Amino acid sequence: MNHDTITLVQRSFKDVVPIADMVGETFYARLFETHPEVRPMFAEDIRPQAKKLVQMLAMVVNGLHRLPAIQSEVAALARRHREYGVAEAHYPVVGEALILTLEHHLGDAFTQQIKDAWIEAFTTLSDVMIDAMHEPPRAVGGHA
Repeated sequence: MNHDTITLVQRSFKDVVPIADMVGETFYARLFETHPEVRPMFAEDIRPQAKKLVQMLAMVVNGLHRLPAIQSEVAALARRHREYGVAEAHYPVVGEALILTLEHHLGDAFTQQIKDAWIEAFTTLSDVMIDAMHEPPRAVGGHA
């Protein structure tokens, strides 16, 4: 990911921050609408998870310029998701819902260039997460 891509994602995310709660809820509405099979993986009240999603997005987006430093956090997130039943096939589904959500909330400001930047950023991060999912589970107590 180059500097321009990171800048486009970070600048566009600033427009998401004031409407973060709506963005999180829209994301899950889109996800469940397009892929109802994932709905049972989540609690009935999606609002707490929607807040967590936007908080995690903020952490990742703000850390894109120092990607190697956040990769361990992103990998740990993937390992936790594996425990919840998330599979490799879910990542493109999530990416699709994310892009649809951003298009919806950012409107005309979500240009093709910004969309491409978000797709590249999501692909980069999902690759890290997928790799981490395939790591063997870590033993309790730090012993391998």
